[in-house]
Order: sequence, then structure tokens, then C-alpha cells
Amino acid sequence: MDSSSRQMTLLGATGVGVGAIVGGGILALAGTAFATTGPAAVLAFLFNGVIALLTALSLAELASKFPQSGGTYTFAKKALSVEAAFAVGWVVWFASVVAAVLYAIGFAHFSLVVVTQLWQAFAGEVPNWIESSSLKTAGAILTTVLLSASLMIRSAGGGQLVNVGKIIVFACLILAGIVATTQQSSAEIVTAFDPFFTAGIGGLIQAMGYTFIALQGFDLIAAVGGEVREPSKTIPRAMILSLLIAIAIYVPLLLVITAVGTPQGQSIAEAAAANPEGIIAVAAQDFMGPIGYWLVIVAAVLSMFSALEANLFAASRIARTMAVDRTLPSAVAAVRGPHHLPVIAIAVTAALVSLILIVLPDVSAAGAASSLIFLITFAIGHALTFLVRRRSHRRPPPFKTPLFPLVPILGGTACLALALFQGFAVPSAGAITVTWLAMGGLIFVALFRTRASVFDVSTTAIDPELITLRGRTPLVLVPIANPQNALAMISLADALVPADVGRVLTQTIVVPPPDWKPEIDDDPIVRSQNVMREILHASANCGIRIESLTTVSPDPMREIARVAKLHRCESVLLGLNKIADVRSASHLETLLGELDANVVVLRSRKDWEFADVRRVLVPIAGRGGHEHMLALLLGSMQRTRPLEVTFLRVLPKSAHVDEVRRAERDLHRLAGDLCPSSKVDVVVSSDAIATVTHRCDQSDVLILGVQRVGRRKKLFGDFTRAVAGRTDCPMIVMSRRG
Repeated sequence: MDSSSRQMTLLGATGVGVGAIVGGGILALAGTAFATTGPAAVLAFLFNGVIALLTALSLAELASKFPQSGGTYTFAKKALSVEAAFAVGWVVWFASVVAAVLYAIGFAHFSLVVVTQLWQAFAGEVPNWIESSSLKTAGAILTTVLLSASLMIRSAGGGQLVNVGKIIVFACLILAGIVATTQQSSAEIVTAFDPFFTAGIGGLIQAMGYTFIALQGFDLIAAVGGEVREPSKTIPRAMILSLLIAIAIYVPLLLVITAVGTPQGQSIAEAAAANPEGIIAVAAQDFMGPIGYWLVIVAAVLSMFSALEANLFAASRIARTMAVDRTLPSAVAAVRGPHHLPVIAIAVTAALVSLILIVLPDVSAAGAASSLIFLITFAIGHALTFLVRRRSHRRPPPFKTPLFPLVPILGGTACLALALFQGFAVPSAGAITVTWLAMGGLIFVALFRTRASVFDVSTTAIDPELITLRGRTPLVLVPIANPQNALAMISLADALVPADVGRVLTQTIVVPPPDWKPEIDDDPIVRSQNVMREILHASANCGIRIESLTTVSPDPMREIARVAKLHRCESVLLGLNKIADVRSASHLETLLGELDANVVVLRSRKDWEFADVRRVLVPIAGRGGHEHMLALLLGSMQRTRPLEVTFLRVLPKSAHVDEVRRAERDLHRLAGDLCPSSKVDVVVSSDAIATVTHRCDQSDVLILGVQRVGRRKKLFGDFTRAVAGRTDCPMIVMSRRG
């Protein structure tokens, strides 16, 4: 995302975290914590705060290295496969959407409480329709729609006025509680905290499992990282600052609630068990009177509103980032206006929230599933931090987690333990998570997998560091028999697999004649040495680090296949002077059938240099299965220079206008996935070969695909041979592994 889209300052980023964390969680879950473990609920929130801080440190390191929107999905995409990244993104998006559902319901509920109280005060008896569940659902949907509409016309910064308002309200509650505490005797205070553990250490752990979600929200800052200024500094600071603000509010509030918020002769655990949802409101009324009750209600309304906005904001950015990577429909990635707002992603997210509000009968189970998903993804975040730190040799993260690897190990273990607790405590949460993931898997395989994997190959080719981050060290084998091809072959191999992330292995083969006697006839060795000399010259002149291998074999093609299999080569780069030569091509086709590697065949002129390539012609004859190799080649070229790529489709004169339009649409889609700045040309002609060869005169290189008859049968095809026979334009012919 360009710098013009980075409008969010430290205050705005912190506001996203504070908006999502502070208020809603503690108001909803404090009663559960008190009922489970008594006054030790203070420790439950404090220990959860420590785990959250550990997690924030790990996610902050990842966000500083990958300052794009998407959060944990983006981190997974960088270090894992595209399939694993989709799974992470799919469930994180769902978790944020469900969190938005819960906060929308909470906002509608507390808003109706205000309406009910005012109706009673000014109009008397409250009509039944005001307290109906349908009105609450309608209010939640209306609020979601209006908030989403506002997010489509302005760049959100966390709802600063709402955040300030609720922090002031909580500060008033805490100050009033401290004043009330000073008016009590020390014996009364000690009695309020005795017994401290009502259910022992087990109860404390249970309370931690129930309430960790109250501190979720700091991760949303990473989810909107593409809109943050100076992200490597701002995101870590905003994450930690928002958590510290939350802990600074939660712990004192729980302490004063315990000390002075319960009726005479009743413990906080008993009061919470009797009214878990309203314990803070009841407690505030106990030491502040009616004003305390209304302060809590106001805090609840503000908290639910800001948390709803923060989750809608972050969830839409996750959806948009996935769409950019083709793991959701690419239309969702569209942005509008001067601030480049993802209006379609916001609309889709709001629609999903509204749908869940209408059709999901058990929202509490979905909320538990949201908690479970966040805990699992936090554990994944810790693991990714460990992997990325270990694999970031060229460009380490700007922000580094202190006490590495202790922080990710402790934080990841704690998150996994709490996730297991959540899974056992609420089995339906696990069922909902698995169901949503299975549904996403089916959708991904059916609709997105092909485009997403092609786009991922292109992205990886453009940014080779991703190869290292994913733990791969690819090897490209380059057999060279003609010394005149050495420079072109080595430079192309280095583009496919840069030396700092993989290996280039050149191979020279001494081909002995029948009954060869080396002590008498050293011509085969001399020829091999001449080739090796040119290889070393080319390597030194280009500054490309290579490894060399020389073998002796009467059957070069079989020897190439043996070495490729022995060294588990990811790619094999071959040179061929005359593709139109049936005999030479047939030998190469035999080799293609034996290789389980990506194969690139280069035919070039003597004076041709790969580094000079700018104009690339790519004829496309439908979706031929070569998109992955094409993505690799074009991505590698784009990494080092600007390209003028033309995607060409030739249709017969009998083609209907609808067929031409469909071909243009498909070609534009392919071009957008592989090289967005490329040209697309659909030509209606009775002579496809003449059309392509004519365009070759205006191109530096022609890229074609090998015809696949079967897994072990790959041919150059009549079209490739015919084009090769009519033009001397350098050609790259490619075949994907398998």
C-alpha cells in the first residue's frame, strides 16, 4: 500500500486497540470471573494481561517486518503456504466478524436499557415491543449498517471521541471507588477480599480461560497496519500502549468493585453469581448511588460502539487483503476515494455481520468460537515470530521481541493452554470453528485455489525473501553444452533462483565416444573444459555465485535426469539451439518426460543477453496449465527491471463476438494476476502462427508453454515448432513439474 494510504498516526492506531479492548469485555465478563474465582479475578485479568503483552510483543515484531494490513493472515502468508494462510485468514476474518456481532448486540442491548429507563421516567409503563428480541436485532443491524456507511466515507482512527469518553467514565468510577475505599476500615477491606481464591488455583485458571477475550483487540492494530504511518515504530508502540491502558483500567476497577461494591454480608463471588452480567453496574450503584449505575450504562454504550467500529474496520481490512491475494473474490479488493477506502470489503463484512445477527440462534457459542480462534491464531503468531526471526537473514525485523525465544515460547504455550480450555469448556465453539473452516476449505478449492496459488508464485518471484521465510532453498540445475550460451543461461538461472535464497548448479557432461581411451583421446575433456571456462567467465562477469558439477556419460539426457533427481532440483534450465529441429527436440522431449521438476528451455542468439530483455510477448491459447511457470518467469523478470509484457490471444475468424469478449475478460484477469501493468491483445486472424511471428519482431523474448499430453508425455507441439522455424526471436519454453 502506498504512503498516501498511510493516514493513521500513533494516536489513531492506539485508538483502534483501545476501542476494541477497553470496556466491553470487562463489563460482560467481570461477573463470570468473580463467580468462578472470587476476588482472585483481579489476578485472572492481570495474568491475562501479561499473556496479552507477550503476544503483543510477538505480533509487533511481525507487524514491524510486514507492515501491511491483514494481521495474522499476512504473517502466515509470508512464512507459510498459500493454503495455510487462507485457513488462518478465513477463521480470523470470521472471528472478527463474530466479535462485531457480539458488540452490535451489546450496543443494542444497553441502548434499549437507556430507552427503557427514560420511558419509565417520563412515560410510565414500558410497552412490550421495546423489550422484544426482534427490536434488539434490528437495532444491532441498523447500527452496523450506519457504522459501515461511515467507514466508507472516512478514514477511521479508532473513534477517538468515543474512546476519550469511555476512559473518562471509567476514571470516574475508579476514583469514586477509591474515595469509598478510604472511608472503610482496613478490617472491612480485608473481609471483602477473604477468601481470595474461592475455587483454588483451578478456579483462577478457569477464570483466565473465560476472560482472556476481554483483552483481545490489540491485534486489530496489526490488521490495519497498511494504513499506519511509520509502521515499524508506530504499530509496536500502539499495541503495547493500548494494552497498558486497558490493564491500567481493569485492575483498579476490579479492586474497587471487590472492596466496596458488594452489599453488607455478601461476598463478591456471591453477588456475581446472582447477577453476572450486571455486577459492575450493581456495584457502582452500591458505592455511588444511581449516578454510578448510569455511568456504567454510559460506559457500556460507548464501549460496545467503539469495539463494534474497531472490529468492522479491522475485519474489512482482513477481507480486502485476502482479496488482493486472490483468496477471496478480487472485486472485494477495490478501493475508492482519496483515502483508498475498501468500500466493497466493508460492505461484505457488514453484510456477513447482519446475516449472522439474523440467522445464528446461538450467538454465545459463536462468541466462544471467536475466543478460541483468536487464541489459536495468537499461538500461531508466536510460532511465526520464532520462524521469521530465524529465517530473516537479509532483513531482520526493525522491532525485535526482547528475551527471544523465551517470549514466543511462553506466550505461545499459554495461548495454546487457554485455547484447549476453551475447547473443552465450550465444545460447540470447536464445532463452529471446524464447520466454518471446512466450508472455507471447500470454497477455496472450488473457487480460489488456482488463482491464489498463481498469484502467490508471482509474489514470491518478485520478493525472493519469501522463499527463505518459508524455509525453502530451491536448486536450479543448468546443464550447459554450448559455451556461447553460458552467459544467457546463468543470468536466466539467477533470475529464477537468486543466489542469496537458493542455489544455481551448472552441469557439464563429458560425452565419450564408443571405446573411448582418455589417455589417447582427450577431445571430450577439452570440450568440457572450454565450456567450464566460459561458465566461470560468465559467472565472474555477472557477479553470480554458482556451483559446478562435471560428470561423464554417453547419454547426456539420461545423465541430466539422474542428477536432477539425485539433487532434488526444483527447476532445470536447458538450452536448445533449434527447437524446430525434430531430432534435437525429440531428445529433449524424452528428457521432459523423465523430469519431476519445473523445466525451462531457452533458445537464444549468440549475442543475446537476458539482462537486456524489456519487451516480452506471451501468446495464450486458453488456460493451458502453465500459469504457475509463467508467474515464476515474469515475476523473476519484474524483480530486476521494468517490463513491457504483451499477452496475446489469437482467435479464428469464425469466433463469435461473445467469444472474443470472453477471451478479453479472461486475458485481462490473467494479466492482472501476473503483471498488472501489461498489455492485453485479442486478435481475430486465420493465421495464428503468422500473427505471433509478426509480433516477435517487436519483442525481446517470446514465452510459450510445452504441450502436455500426459504426466510422462510433454511435447513442444506443432505451433511451437512452426513459430521457432519462422523467427529467430529468443524463446523461452516452459513446463511445470509433474
